[in-house]
Amino acid sequence: MERKEAEARAAWLRSELERHNYLYYVKDSPEITDAEYDALFRELQAIEAEYPDLVTPDSPTQRVGAKPAEEFKHIRHRVPMLSLQNAMDEGELREFDARVSRLLGTRDPIEYVCEPKFDGLSAELVYEDGVLLAASTRGDGFVGEDITANVKTIRSVPLRLRTGDGQAMPRLLEVRGEILMPIAAFEELNREREARGEPVFANPRNAAAGSARQLDPGVTAVRPLQFYAYALGVSEGFSVECQADLLRALRAFGFRVSDLFTVARGADEVMRAYRELGARRDSLPFEIDGMVVKVNSFALQRELGEVSRSPRWAIAFKFPPEQQVTRVEDIIVNVGRTGVLTPVACLRPVRVAGVMVKRATLHNEDEVARKGVMIGDHVLVQRAGDVIPEVVLVLKERRTGEERPFVMPSTCPACGGPVSRREGEVAWRCTSVDCPAQLKERIVHFASRKAMDIEHLGERLTEQLVDGGLVRTVADIYTLTKADLLKLERMADKSAQNVLDAIEASKKRPLSAVVVALGIPQVGEALARSLADHFGSIDALMEADEEELAKVEDVGPVVAKEIAQFFGNEKNREVIRRLREAGVRMEHETRAVEARVAFAGKTFVFTGTLSSMTREQAQELVVSLGGKAAGSVSRKTDYVVAGADAGSKLAKARELGIKVLTEAEFSAMLENQK
Repeated sequence: MERKEAEARAAWLRSELERHNYLYYVKDSPEITDAEYDALFRELQAIEAEYPDLVTPDSPTQRVGAKPAEEFKHIRHRVPMLSLQNAMDEGELREFDARVSRLLGTRDPIEYVCEPKFDGLSAELVYEDGVLLAASTRGDGFVGEDITANVKTIRSVPLRLRTGDGQAMPRLLEVRGEILMPIAAFEELNREREARGEPVFANPRNAAAGSARQLDPGVTAVRPLQFYAYALGVSEGFSVECQADLLRALRAFGFRVSDLFTVARGADEVMRAYRELGARRDSLPFEIDGMVVKVNSFALQRELGEVSRSPRWAIAFKFPPEQQVTRVEDIIVNVGRTGVLTPVACLRPVRVAGVMVKRATLHNEDEVARKGVMIGDHVLVQRAGDVIPEVVLVLKERRTGEERPFVMPSTCPACGGPVSRREGEVAWRCTSVDCPAQLKERIVHFASRKAMDIEHLGERLTEQLVDGGLVRTVADIYTLTKADLLKLERMADKSAQNVLDAIEASKKRPLSAVVVALGIPQVGEALARSLADHFGSIDALMEADEEELAKVEDVGPVVAKEIAQFFGNEKNREVIRRLREAGVRMEHETRAVEARVAFAGKTFVFTGTLSSMTREQAQELVVSLGGKAAGSVSRKTDYVVAGADAGSKLAKARELGIKVLTEAEFSAMLENQK
């Protein structure tokens, strides 16, 4: 970049970053995500590194935050509350570790403390002789806002320090930490605000900041905030030698301290801690956006010192963003296997949580209207775990006037047939029985891993089979020959044989998988297993009336009616007859009665990744031994089997006091039945 161009770009970046600093820290109404802000900040850093003479005293790279709001009294921090440099990937983390080792002149692994990077409002609490005297926000790092009255309403903040184990009461203790709002409380608060017609908060961080910075402490008092302590400013009459000991001491003083901190030696152990924390992220009751890595020894911290904006002894190792801003380039309508028309936003590709996202569901026409999504809008999209990306909110302030409203089609976009909307439902459906889109979706679902698990039969092959007239119902899959497949584009002899082998293997799938594959409305994996276990065969299930179906656990009147209607349809019964003739298993495979007693009446829930078997295989084993494999955790659950990267189900089990088994413990239970 030429100097003149760099000078103009740097000036614009300084102005834009300062504006976003003000919106984020002072007004609690950000226009961009953290990831977008980081990108702008790093661009300015790069320009200033190339042209050092362009650095100005008021550059955002030379300061910490924003000025405090004028409505609050100001409190000056005795020691500046610096912000941290960011590491966005493993390479940058290892560069940080190498830099620390180089500055300390050692080749020995550095000992670090790894803590969750809370996504809340940073604050400092000042205690004199053990009594809370003042509390302030970080502000611009040097001067913060006086929020003492508000902080006193947070129940996790001790008004007087606790002491024990011979610890004397410090004369002065400046405790630093984060004010948070738990996710469940945030969602409840937004529901209440929405019901009252008030604007909702964008995320828990904004909710926490807005709640802590209320001019009326009475408002803060009714907000379920929490404070997590993790650092000190100035202290008198108290000292420890390392960060890990400080965290333990803060807990002893009566503060809430995260149980997630770990001590790691060297970059390899830090990376292991990062991956383990990331695996637990979705199950935590509060939001975190990364891991803070600090040199453990305070003596080494002092030796390393700081730069103008950040300490050299710590870094924020960020997680891939789970929310990003992008543009809606179009809105199309997909037709599902049950005929439901679903609006889908076609997005300008953006990486969210490590995955490139190009589309996001808009759910239905009413949801599009509620969120006010228009073609051309800039929107915030999110993706958590394996959840389909969705549009969170529309950034209406970015509109240019060229955006176009979305109109739901009056006919099916796949076949041109009529569409209708059932009374009491939000979804529009195609009512044509010959709709090719529904057939393609049915086949993809039928062949999916949780159904018949027909490897190699995906969307592309399905499209060729349907468009070529080779498959008109899912039963036609079992009449395919190698000659049929070899006619298709890019289908070689070996590939064709692989498809046929997978189709043949699918005939041995359990009855519950067949029930899933049929695509009965509102019948998922867990309910399919309950139906298979209750009735034992497809014939008994087909002949059951609504009253008999309602006797099955988790089957209510509405679901019972859907199941009865499905099997009452002669076309569906014909498909089942043809599947039976093809050799597809139609009866529940069971072991000896003696073995089935082992897990009789016990409900298992599986979460995370198992190493010795798939979750589906584990569920089938439980059912074969007389137990029940459920899809969600409730008070009726007997065991939760937790594999690697276990998520919210594990947290729910612990909350309810349900016994949690490791994969090894579950395998041992199975061994005892042999």
